[in-house]
Amino acid sequence: MPDVLIVGATGLIGRAVIDRFGAIPVTIVARRDVASIGPHHQQRVAPSDRWPAIIAGEKASVMISCLGTTIGQAGSQMAFRAVDHDLLMAAARAARDGGARHMIAVSSVGASARSRNFYLRTKGEVEEGLRGLGFHRLDLIRPGLLRGDRAGPRRLGEGLATIAAPLTDALLQGSFRRYRSIEADIVAAAIVALAGQNGSGVYIHENDAIHALAD
Repeated sequence: MPDVLIVGATGLIGRAVIDRFGAIPVTIVARRDVASIGPHHQQRVAPSDRWPAIIAGEKASVMISCLGTTIGQAGSQMAFRAVDHDLLMAAARAARDGGARHMIAVSSVGASARSRNFYLRTKGEVEEGLRGLGFHRLDLIRPGLLRGDRAGPRRLGEGLATIAAPLTDALLQGSFRRYRSIEADIVAAAIVALAGQNGSGVYIHENDAIHALAD
């Protein structure tokens, strides 16, 4: 397994990714301490404006981004974009400058720079930006609704959607299967599997492909 650096480690997928790496050491860059992780992992805790210098200095081979918030949590579309686009792109650019050849980023099903939906359009613009950085390999993870135990306040909309997920997932067939909900731990298992893969190019992984990687 190559040297791996993770941002977004305090979120649902990020914590699951760290757990999935187990005894394999990784470097975590975060704004606050990530509690209850093994002593073999390294943490670099700093304000986000210092992340680019820290990330570039780590010279990791693989950069994993699990960064993500919601407009409701961020407080505005501008604040949301500052995290999900601007901070992610700054971190990715710094990793590339530090010599990273492989980037794995969690995006969203339906991401498109031409979407009328602000959230999906932002995700699509990030994907296009990451393509432009010229990583030797770029893996874009596009999960649907994430299931799992989140830290912090419950998101009402997601809670209701999770309750309805068994029914809605069964109705999503054919090309709509990619919109099915998925456990965060399965997404994390796919990310860890990808971190050890070689090859070059840009790869998009949606529901069925994520499950296949996790298996």
